[in-house]
Amino acid sequence: MSTNKQTALKPLFGKENYMLMVVGGVVVLLGIFLLTGGKNQDPNVFDKNVVYSTTRITVAPILILLGLTIEIFAIFKKNKTTN
Repeated sequence: MSTNKQTALKPLFGKENYMLMVVGGVVVLLGIFLLTGGKNQDPNVFDKNVVYSTTRITVAPILILLGLTIEIFAIFKKNKTTN
């Protein structure tokens, strides 16, 4: 005789995981926004200080990588479940 037991499915991620995923996504979007940067005053003149600014070359890629690292951490973080 087989018994039909209802097994409750546990959620894959907890609230803390989702919060970390949102934070990681915001950091990535901030990095992408900074990567786009500003525009030249005159489109016919190339201003290397605007194109090769520290924000575009250094800060934005670091923020994007940091955001992706937070996302990976959020995915692999174990839930704190109380039994």
